[in-house]
Amino acid sequence: MGSQGFRYSRRVQFSETDLAGIAHFSAYFRFMEEAEHALWRAAGLSIGAAEKTGGWPRVAAAFDYKRPLRFEEEFEVTVCIAELTRRSIRYAFTVTSGGALVGTGTMTAVCTKKEDGQLRAIDLPAEVVERLQAAAGCRASAE
Repeated sequence: MGSQGFRYSRRVQFSETDLAGIAHFSAYFRFMEEAEHALWRAAGLSIGAAEKTGGWPRVAAAFDYKRPLRFEEEFEVTVCIAELTRRSIRYAFTVTSGGALVGTGTMTAVCTKKEDGQLRAIDLPAEVVERLQAAAGCRASAE
């Protein structure tokens, strides 16, 4: 994985905090998903366009917390494509605020197609992978 990555910035909203004004642990998974969707838009794609790019259910997600984010704090999520398999993409995320590490996470999505009401894993579309890697500014090794 390269040292670059796609950067997405935002601010912690009140609805994302607990009674102490600290971002709830579950909000970090939404932050990662928002950064993933922003990466797709930067690549000229939409993760919601299943008829063109396939469906992308998440099959794994993790986040390692280093320090809390608080209400109205600005932060940045950097996303890189960490690993490609024939049918999946594993993203790596780094969340920072003011240059300080907030935490790191990963999320794995599998490319699927709906057939007879069922999702079936399919090979990653080469054009989608190329565009995402170009937008992310980093390249993963393929298995």
